[in-house]
Amino acid sequence: MVCKRVNFFQLAFHKIQILIRFASQMMRKIVNSIVKSYLKYHYKRVERMMEHPHEAQSEWLTHLITTNRYIQYGKECGFKSIKKYEDFTAQVPVRDYEGHKPYIERMMQGAKDVLWNGQIKFFAKSSGTTADKSKYIPVSSQNLKKGHIRSSWDSMSIFYHHNPGSQAFKDRTILMGGSMQRYEPYPQSIIGDVSAIMMQHIPLVGRPFVAPDIDIAMLPDFEAKLERMALLLPKENLVLLGGVPTWTVLLIRKILEQTGKQNLLEIWPNLEGYLHGGVSFEPYRSQFNQYIPSDKFIYQEIYNASEGFFAVQNDYSSNDLLLLLDNGIFYEFLPMSEWDKEYPIAIPLEDVKIGEHYAIVISTNAGLWRYLVGDTVVFTSTHPYKIQISGRTKQFINVFGEEVMIANTDKALTMTCEEVGARVEDYSLAPVFLEGIGKGGHEWVVEFEKAPTDINQFAFLLDANLRKINSDYDAKRYKDMAMLPLKINAVPKGTFYKWLKSKNRLGGQYKVPRLSNKRTYLEEILQTAQYSNQA
Repeated sequence: MVCKRVNFFQLAFHKIQILIRFASQMMRKIVNSIVKSYLKYHYKRVERMMEHPHEAQSEWLTHLITTNRYIQYGKECGFKSIKKYEDFTAQVPVRDYEGHKPYIERMMQGAKDVLWNGQIKFFAKSSGTTADKSKYIPVSSQNLKKGHIRSSWDSMSIFYHHNPGSQAFKDRTILMGGSMQRYEPYPQSIIGDVSAIMMQHIPLVGRPFVAPDIDIAMLPDFEAKLERMALLLPKENLVLLGGVPTWTVLLIRKILEQTGKQNLLEIWPNLEGYLHGGVSFEPYRSQFNQYIPSDKFIYQEIYNASEGFFAVQNDYSSNDLLLLLDNGIFYEFLPMSEWDKEYPIAIPLEDVKIGEHYAIVISTNAGLWRYLVGDTVVFTSTHPYKIQISGRTKQFINVFGEEVMIANTDKALTMTCEEVGARVEDYSLAPVFLEGIGKGGHEWVVEFEKAPTDINQFAFLLDANLRKINSDYDAKRYKDMAMLPLKINAVPKGTFYKWLKSKNRLGGQYKVPRLSNKRTYLEEILQTAQYSNQA
């Protein structure tokens, strides 16, 4: 009799579990259907922005000025007397971070109405590369809601537009976030990666669709976070990946090692796409094709910096990005001829030309005014406005007049890897300076995920491909008259990781500086490689 009762209760409990799982699946299907309908509606505002870009920008400039007339910066620059764009450019100077820094430091100490109305609690920590000093970018509640978060919805509406059968809001998405901490001099202020700040503000209804759980995603110890994620994520049913390729690759390798699987589809057969940004994806594309062997898998690039969510890929057959012009940012652009001037002159959106390099200048709903971001872009279209990221104003090499940008080296490296079947993990380069009557050139440090069989042939092909891409480099390389062929140092696996770790720059928004006119980074990386070989 007791045995029958036990069997009865076991059977009942089993049926209840089945009902709970069924109810959960049905609820997730309903949520995905509701979100799908919302994203279809949301996509219409993206289309309106594409059709009326100048109107959107004009409205944002007016809004930014009129709502900040009485803040400290507004009084200093005479916002009350600004009636048109020409007044704005005449009264508000173009400034980089150093020009904004004194105001931001006051805001971090709790001061109100400095660069933006009210008090700002969150500040995104950003270095861009491995510079010793971090930048702290204010993130207002308006900037979160109508900037980063609205742009994230734009991105997902584009994803669902191209993939209407998506189940992204039925199952879970991996997000490789950063961490946050209190600002020690004024604990009421919070500093951290912009990804962590965004994750902190995910609505409760959205958290079941994000993996890992917030407490793990926000761990400050990057290596511990990686270990926990690799252990727990294989148990989830994942649909989307999101994060910087540099760090996502490390997570994927740990997961494959942990599970003994050959690729991610063996673990998560329902994977649909990867939303990536932070660095160029091209050097990583072949690795991801190996990890996710599917022709239907979607790669969508986003351009989300600490200063703002600027652009998103809206055509998967092209590698340019749609500039988001209705999300709290007023854009201007600095022609290359103005980059080194003390008082540079920026141009408005309607004056840009296709094919020319520009540095981005932004005014935002977080209190950045005519702020020089440091990134450079090339326009590929003006209807709609679409860009390609070409590099940074402080990351290019022009020692010999070659004007080599990151976009050039990324493309040349990708072409060369395709030719010889190699895969690159990371790289950096710097000039070899003229000595005596000798000639200079470029020296590369490359960490291969799959090394070429002949490094000398690889160097020869890389040099030839860079010449095809960049006419200035080609002219300086003509008959070795001004520059010698490039030199490659292949370093052991893990070199760049160890170098970043030595500078406390793991995870988050930190990136390896690809190009530099100085040899500091390159020499440090080579020294790290030497220690690795000795060990």
